[in-house]
Amino acid sequence: MEIWLLTEHQYASLSPEQKDLPPYMQNVLVEDDSVLKALHSRGVQAQKVDWADAQLDWGRPDALLFRTTWDYYERWPEFSRWLKAASLQSTLLNDAKIVRWNLDKKYLLDLESCGLRIVPTTVWEQGEPIALSDVISESGWDDVVIKPLVSGAAMDTHRVHGATNALNISPPDPKGRNAQKLWAHLLDRQSMMVQPFLPSVAQHGEISVIWVHGKVTHAVHKRAKEGDFRVQDDHGGTVHRHEPQRDELAFAIRTMEVCQEWLQTHDMPPPLYARIDMVMDLDGEWALSELEMVEPELWFRFCPEAADELAVGAISMLSHQIGRQKRTNQGV
Repeated sequence: MEIWLLTEHQYASLSPEQKDLPPYMQNVLVEDDSVLKALHSRGVQAQKVDWADAQLDWGRPDALLFRTTWDYYERWPEFSRWLKAASLQSTLLNDAKIVRWNLDKKYLLDLESCGLRIVPTTVWEQGEPIALSDVISESGWDDVVIKPLVSGAAMDTHRVHGATNALNISPPDPKGRNAQKLWAHLLDRQSMMVQPFLPSVAQHGEISVIWVHGKVTHAVHKRAKEGDFRVQDDHGGTVHRHEPQRDELAFAIRTMEVCQEWLQTHDMPPPLYARIDMVMDLDGEWALSELEMVEPELWFRFCPEAADELAVGAISMLSHQIGRQKRTNQGV
């Protein structure tokens, strides 16, 4: 059995033994290496590859396991073409159908339609001729967060608040555009989503619960730096191991139950892994911020055994699939 771990170019040729690497990069390499070692210890041929390497034969491995393909949203047309081609040649983990669904944050509305509590979300399609002041007026929220439907690491994510004729925006646009002009620019390039700004995120952060091979393995608590609302460490946020409380665990499990029911009714298999990001909403209730099932950071450095669970789950899923294919080929 052969499994390739998918990463981006800057991580593909690096190892955790290399010196003088930034701490964040070192963490990434250590965690990817833990997955490779877990696969190797179980007799799997495994290596880390750049998803954008045009020289690779994607039909060679039995499966492609997403890990750190964190440049995909910056190279969306190229990634979309690669995803279509690779999914025809190999098994993707998570499944290709799940990946396509989860790449667009409109999946939140699908989960909400099944009764799951999410951060309230409105969606505006690319090219819609609507001013940001009208978006805010229609939403009923006077303090909002705008972000692309396809993105990562808080790219093009801004908080907007204040009087409609003098909207404040943070972080400021690097090119100096005001909120209205920035919104018009972003909406011209891509579909956007709008959510209410949640003071709890700036004050208390976000809980991320990690789910691997059918069960919760661990959780982390992410906090934004002083004066910011973005909890990602790319923007100065911090992350620590967290012991989930009963209500947090119950919400995470409920999220995965709803998700798997939705996937099943749409002819999709259960996911191998997921990260449930939850925040306290304006009513003081837990709400889903994001359910990451493509290439989420899973913080194996806080729970090394979860990397083993990922390897076990990948082997199990792939073994069952290979077995089904053999039975089909034999006409059983």
